[in-house]
Amino acid sequence: MKLTVRPLTPERWPDLEAVFEAKGCSIARGCWCMYYRESGQQVLPAGVKLSAARKAQLRSLAADGPPPGLIGYRGKVPVGWVTLGPRADFAKLRRSPVMKPVDQQPVWSVVCFVVPAQFRHQGVATALLQGAINYARRRGATLLEAYPVDKAERGRDDWLWHGAKSMYDKAGFVEVARRRPSRPVVRLQLV
Repeated sequence: MKLTVRPLTPERWPDLEAVFEAKGCSIARGCWCMYYRESGQQVLPAGVKLSAARKAQLRSLAADGPPPGLIGYRGKVPVGWVTLGPRADFAKLRRSPVMKPVDQQPVWSVVCFVVPAQFRHQGVATALLQGAINYARRRGATLLEAYPVDKAERGRDDWLWHGAKSMYDKAGFVEVARRRPSRPVVRLQLV
């Protein structure tokens, strides 16, 4: 699928909301791609739901810059999202048994994809990954890392927010660690 991929800016916030509010994105609506940026228990003001707090945090990141991810468009229609940035931006990765650092190299991480049900199986995630590679390279990243799912049998699409390993393989990523049978760590050298 031919997509235009653009960084999330305050002006594009309604497009991101359209992606997250679409059918098939209920898990994303609970997380708003903030889970891996958090560390420890989240303390919320009285009456505020975690999903609302996370949505506000992501919107704040978009306003403050640099962009916390990219939106994919088919024409003017937003059809997907990918979260990426310097690994240090994702606090939870430090403690994750699957995604903890492989070494001390400075890497950017591709963490999550969100694709509404009506746009799945059309190459949206693949186009978003290519957009992420290009964006990270333009931003000066030298190494891009991801944490895909690698299962022999196909699982539910809404649980593939990390992406499928086969997609990363086709993009030239190389496996550098595997701490659980279905969860490799893959990397792509950008320079």
